[in-house]
Amino acid sequence: MLPEFGLRAALTQWQAAPVVTALALVAAGLYLWGVVRVARRHPARPWRAWRTGMFLAGLAVVVVALQSGIGSYDDVLFWDHMVQHLMLVMVAPPLLILGQPVTLLLHASRNPLHTWVKRFVRSRLVRLVTWPVFGFAGYAVAIVVAHLTALANLTARNAFAHQAEHVGFLLVGYLFFLPILGSEPIRWRMSYPARLLLLFLVMPVDTFTGLLLGYGNRGTPGLPPGPRPAWAGTAVQDLHAGGAVMWVAGDAIMFALMMVVFLMWSTDTRTASHSHGWLEAARRATVTPDLQAAGTDIDNDDAQLAAYNAYLNRLNDVQPGRQG
Repeated sequence: MLPEFGLRAALTQWQAAPVVTALALVAAGLYLWGVVRVARRHPARPWRAWRTGMFLAGLAVVVVALQSGIGSYDDVLFWDHMVQHLMLVMVAPPLLILGQPVTLLLHASRNPLHTWVKRFVRSRLVRLVTWPVFGFAGYAVAIVVAHLTALANLTARNAFAHQAEHVGFLLVGYLFFLPILGSEPIRWRMSYPARLLLLFLVMPVDTFTGLLLGYGNRGTPGLPPGPRPAWAGTAVQDLHAGGAVMWVAGDAIMFALMMVVFLMWSTDTRTASHSHGWLEAARRATVTPDLQAAGTDIDNDDAQLAAYNAYLNRLNDVQPGRQG
């Protein structure tokens, strides 16, 4: 019997999960090996420390979600069950993506592994699963099916199905957020407005699921049947709390990720140069053929710049006459 859930229980009631621990340690070890290898091969351009921190933080979120008190109480409290799901599908994947593990592998590896990884990334399978529409559909289906259908009760009765659900959430979250937050060498490149639109369109999925759970009265899906601890409250109360977690916390996390995309957009200097590229091309197209033939840069030559400004003034003087 577990004690009453709270902050102390969440921090102290850890459960053993050797497979999760082993996989997390292997992933962390391989990533750090890549960081060291890149530092040795490219001492002037070492791997960025903040990306390493992001990837390790993503692994830590997975471990906490499955092995800490959050994982220990996931079959006792439905709202804790929902917290675990959000950590696996909305928190851990973005952190792992920002760590750029595939790019690190390409930088750290040599042939034949390097060539094999490039071929795999460019394969039709990877093109399909990283297609933003595929990721959007997968995310929406996973959230709805896992919480509003009979699959929720199946995972409560079958330990293998329960663990497979955890893996599925991680995978679905990774594929959905990869083209939005990542900069891996995949086929798809989304504009920042398109990324924000995709996040905005997927928010109603969490809201719809949370509302149905929050106003339901059919018990707690995903939890094994049987008596509940006295401190856990009624099943309906627990269901409503879980719906609130999915609705409020899910939308809050999605909004925070939209802010991350805004930050990426504002700090991406390439975006500014691309957005002004057509204007620069039009400006230089107005330069006289003599200046173009001279091969000089009007921005770095005072005489040429003065001539260009005089040319613009003449155009401005002639334009009213044309209109008249």
